[in-house]
Amino acid sequence: MNRRRAITVLALLGALDAVYLLLGKLGAIGALECSFSHGCDMVNASSYSQFLGFPVAAIGLAGYLAIFVIALIGQQPPRVGERWPDKLVALLSGIAVVFTLYLTYAEIFILGAICQWCVVSQVIILVIFVLALLGLKKTNIEHPTSM
Repeated sequence: MNRRRAITVLALLGALDAVYLLLGKLGAIGALECSFSHGCDMVNASSYSQFLGFPVAAIGLAGYLAIFVIALIGQQPPRVGERWPDKLVALLSGIAVVFTLYLTYAEIFILGAICQWCVVSQVIILVIFVLALLGLKKTNIEHPTSM
């Protein structure tokens, strides 16, 4: 599996995770299933589950869908050698990683609870970010800038 395809699959998994969290936040599915951490509902009901009036899960869903579309476009034959998909995925996932660090801090040190579905998202976005950075490095090696 190539790197962009892996990012596409991971973004889809992240979107599904975000949908589950969003449905829980909206009360559409009742309590979140939290098999080992028992903090999912506490985290999802906290003030940290909203940002600028929007559920964090909705923001995550939008981000994952954007990354999914960009990575999918980047796999099309005319775009395979282009750098912009890697740059854009690296930018979006980098912003998401910084935001995730803030939310993880809030979970652990302020709320004292861990949401396993949030951890899934944290791992997914971190792996996407690393893959995007590797794509930038690979592209730089394949297409060095001329001076």
